[in-house]
Amino acid sequence: MEFKDYYKIMGVSRDASQEDIKRAYRKLARKYHPDVSKERNAEERFKELGEAYEVLKDPEKRAAYDQIAAGRQHGERFTPPPDWAFDFDFGGGGFTGSDASGFSDFFDSLFGRATRGGRREPRSGWTGPLSGQDQYANIYISLDEAFSGGTQTVTLASPEIDAKGRVVNKTRTLNVKIPKGVKEGQRIRLSGQGGSGRLGGTAGDLYLEIRFKPHPFFRAEGADISLELPVTPWEAALGLSVPTPTLGGKVELKLPPNSQSGQRLRLKGRGLPCTPPGDQIVTLRIVIPEATTAEAKSLYRKMAEVMPMNPRAHMGA
Repeated sequence: MEFKDYYKIMGVSRDASQEDIKRAYRKLARKYHPDVSKERNAEERFKELGEAYEVLKDPEKRAAYDQIAAGRQHGERFTPPPDWAFDFDFGGGGFTGSDASGFSDFFDSLFGRATRGGRREPRSGWTGPLSGQDQYANIYISLDEAFSGGTQTVTLASPEIDAKGRVVNKTRTLNVKIPKGVKEGQRIRLSGQGGSGRLGGTAGDLYLEIRFKPHPFFRAEGADISLELPVTPWEAALGLSVPTPTLGGKVELKLPPNSQSGQRLRLKGRGLPCTPPGDQIVTLRIVIPEATTAEAKSLYRKMAEVMPMNPRAHMGA
């Protein structure tokens, strides 16, 4: 059985509002309605939309789906966890665009089959302890925090199962320790901070994936840190030492004589302090002073006489 990404099917983001979801459904339902659509597989797409909308339009079903869908990709092989069991009251409000028989096995594996009264039978009669689901979220930190480590307060809206077996969203605030030298894409595991267990079951874990906030001039590439460094023509030509920012503070970088724009220099060990530590890659960008005075223009003319060159010679120009 394949996992269905209902958000992808409807073309909306995971944080889409209920109004966004309703608007997307109306637009796509018109496009793929079998009575009017000339699109290939219109009937199949229309059924998929109805199933996706049935889940995402309902806050309870959507919260339950988000709990099981975290970290999964559309089309990947899927089997419900052995402890996935529930007895949600879905209110018997009927279905969108089709009868229950039109829903996929994936839908039935999560939400059970419909009875004649329009309500749903639970998928499992398991009554023993049920472990909570692992949950996943992104955490955005600065490069300075990644370099030095620290603690960040995060607020999460997590689906939890209440005493009546319903899935509700609960807002939590956590103090998260940021390891020194953490890289983008790494996950921080918070044991027992995931979905709540039921009937005495243990809570799941919470996995926070590291994402970096944009920096004014640094950019992370794995453990390495990239920097474009502006230099003057005389600093580049004479091979002078220039002050250069790093995440660990300012250092003096000795330029090779006759450095060129686009040349890359490496500051060993000046990247993220992980194991092994990254480097800082400095790309030079020569900045040409403007000739705004007669004296400056005269100096440029003198340079053209003393250091004649044709940078387009290799182009035949």
